[in-house]
Amino acid sequence: MAQTFLHTLFDPGARALQAAAGSRASYARMEAGAGPVDRLTDRELDFISARDSFYMASVSEDGWPYVQHRGGPAGFLRHVTGNRIGFADYRGNRQYLSTAHVAADDRVALFLMDYPNRRRLKMIGHARASEDPADIAALMPPDYAAEPERAFLIDVIGFDWNCPQHITPRFTGVEVRRASQPLIDEIAALRARITQLEGQES
Repeated sequence: MAQTFLHTLFDPGARALQAAAGSRASYARMEAGAGPVDRLTDRELDFISARDSFYMASVSEDGWPYVQHRGGPAGFLRHVTGNRIGFADYRGNRQYLSTAHVAADDRVALFLMDYPNRRRLKMIGHARASEDPADIAALMPPDYAAEPERAFLIDVIGFDWNCPQHITPRFTGVEVRRASQPLIDEIAALRARITQLEGQES
């Protein structure tokens, strides 16, 4: 787990800084098992399927990093096969930055957050945009009010789980309603009971 991710991203400068900080030996042991890819397991696939948003970084032809938010219903980022994941790309502001970037340099990085549980998953891979109707249909969430233009297919070569330190828990409206529902139900039951008692007294 994470061996290929670390081996791919640790350049000579990072390794030199690690050596100076005293962390190089432990990271070298982690890199030792690096292969062609870090194989996605059920843990990663379950985490991916539960996300309703993520961030994707790409690089412009001039070398500028670019990060774009992607969102949709939970599960819109899907496992396709093996180490391939994908998502439908919806019509938006028609800037096409990510699409242009991956056409010139297919390397991308994904950052997936689970704020309530303070978990995060980083992935790197090679992406391509597909306008094949079959690819789009396979990745388009059913009954979602968006117009897909293409599909993005990403072959993950590495991933890394980060520690929860410094992640501030945040909650979506759905999560807040789910946590609040027992209290709302209890208040409704108490109000009904009060109304019933008042009726008996009158």
